[in-house]
Amino acid sequence: MAERLARQADWLSVREALDRILATAAPVGAERVPIADAAGRTLAEDIRSPLDHPPWDNSAMDGYAVRAADVRGASRSAPVVLEVIDSVRAGTFPKRSVGPGQAIRIMTGAPVPEGADSVVRVEDTEARPGTPERIAIFDDRDAGHNIRRRAEDLRAGALVLEAGRVLRPGEIGVLAAVGRPEVAVTRRPRIGILSTGDELAGPEAFEHVRAGRRIADSNSYALAAAVATAGGVPVRLGIARDDEASLRAHFEAAAGLDVLITTAGASVGEHDVVRDVLERLGLQLDFWRVRMRPGSPFSFGRLGRMLVFGLPGNPVSALVTFEVLVRPALRRMAGRRDVHSRTIRVRVAEPIESKAGLAHFLRVRLEPDGAGGLAARLTGAQGSGIVSSMAEADALLVVPEAVERLADGEEAVAIPLPAADAGQEAFGLPE
Repeated sequence: MAERLARQADWLSVREALDRILATAAPVGAERVPIADAAGRTLAEDIRSPLDHPPWDNSAMDGYAVRAADVRGASRSAPVVLEVIDSVRAGTFPKRSVGPGQAIRIMTGAPVPEGADSVVRVEDTEARPGTPERIAIFDDRDAGHNIRRRAEDLRAGALVLEAGRVLRPGEIGVLAAVGRPEVAVTRRPRIGILSTGDELAGPEAFEHVRAGRRIADSNSYALAAAVATAGGVPVRLGIARDDEASLRAHFEAAAGLDVLITTAGASVGEHDVVRDVLERLGLQLDFWRVRMRPGSPFSFGRLGRMLVFGLPGNPVSALVTFEVLVRPALRRMAGRRDVHSRTIRVRVAEPIESKAGLAHFLRVRLEPDGAGGLAARLTGAQGSGIVSSMAEADALLVVPEAVERLADGEEAVAIPLPAADAGQEAFGLPE
């Protein structure tokens, strides 16, 4: 006990702690995958286009390819009548060019014939009987329009995607457009998750929880889900008991992983022996304790090449410290350029009291504030053991160390929590 109490807590600010973590974290290497399997992965190479896209001027709609000079001034009362000399559909090429007084019927995506500089939409035309075929044009709004120019999207040799970019559906479409059947992406880091504590029970022993003799292990499941949303591969290592033999066996099972996340057992209590065992195995502890609530008993270090995050055991503390301090590191390991969590400005919907000296991360629901912005309302009681507060939350409201009170309506910063559907719009489209 004396040795454990002699350790000095670092009490870093959140920014200091995150900076030290990110200075240590690094991308874990690349692998090649088919682009059909690359969504959500991080691009590990620069992509240049081998061609112009589109490769030729093409029509943006169904209609008639014409010369602008022929259709300007056309109206319902004074239509312009042109001779239709050919027809071209997508996948074919025009056989003739457009001259004065002529038009070529054209479909969306078809190459624009020489001589034409406009495509008149079909709804502004009307067929005239007789031979040769003729059309009347009743509006000149399309003069000089509706042509997608060669290379207006991508130019041959141009850099179209940079390494470090997360591949979304749009990026996958670009890869297909430039003829890349596979692509180099950063390997998904493998993250070990270990719960510790004699009091914990997994689902297979839930009868002990029901009988009041154990506490359900929610942390390993919640953190595994969080790791998956961060682009990592979660490896649940089970529950280690509060003794050296059990801890050593579980730590040995983590060999070869990129990251180890432990929960609980890293404070100064008599049975909090996780860090002791890790240090005997060679852990190089970087820091312990952060000026934040919930989650101050947080630690970070390295065991060989493996990063080790020691998270508090309370469920809310574990998830909050993951969002604030671990998720950015996993983004860095996954090769992303944008590692910091997005923040938004909100207005608090009720007075909030805080305690100076610690940065607070409060669980809030977000709702429209009636003025085009968002209001943040507490999910309820904010105790670090109330795991339902995380399930109810849309975001973490950040109360800086020096702030003791936020007034109703005051502006503040919030960190949105990942949605089940990352593209989900929580509050609908604007009117």
